[in-house]
Amino acid sequence: MVYSFTYNATTPDQLPADEQELCARALEACEGSYAPYSNYHVGAALRLSDGSVVTGANQENASYPCGTCAERTALHYAQSAHPTLTVDAIAVAAKSSSRPATKLPFPCGLCRQALLEAEQRQNTPIKIIVATSKEAMVFPSAACLLPFAF
Repeated sequence: MVYSFTYNATTPDQLPADEQELCARALEACEGSYAPYSNYHVGAALRLSDGSVVTGANQENASYPCGTCAERTALHYAQSAHPTLTVDAIAVAAKSSSRPATKLPFPCGLCRQALLEAEQRQNTPIKIIVATSKEAMVFPSAACLLPFAF
């Protein structure tokens, strides 16, 4: 048995303009993060089918690691506030304190499941973009990140 998928490994400046903008919005969204325990500030930006962008940031609490990741914060807001729109793409960026992250901020398992279920509900793929200031990876679908989902 073989499982395979395709993705694009590149640099942020090589992304199309709309994806560069989505990554920039994700990095800006880090400012709304509340991460006093991990000091890992994550932002997510979703582009909806009408072209609008919704952002979210991770929110920790004293019962760490119980909190909400940036991806689910943005996704659940988008689904609640814009139930008739689909999610075309999501960009995820992170920083520690005031400097950008050096490792790609891949979605956790909970976020992968939530993104995949959103993709299944809307019956269209969600492009996943994870980026730092130096590198980016683009996946054509959430299914690429969670091959054996529930």
